[in-house]
Amino acid sequence: MTDAFLRLPDVMARTSLSRRTIYRRMVEGTFPQSVKLGANSVAWRESDVVAWMEQPAEWSAAA
Repeated sequence: MTDAFLRLPDVMARTSLSRRTIYRRMVEGTFPQSVKLGANSVAWRESDVVAWMEQPAEWSAAA
């Protein structure tokens, strides 16, 4: 099974978080890190976002 990539608007829609909150939580280590797709393009692994949505309070970068 392949993992899909989600762009920022999709992540925002699924999580109900703002862009600022997503990036702040990435820095804090409480939200999945984005994956660089190109020089000016990032996305998030769908499986990481789903895992975060299932248990956001317990998610960490080490998980």
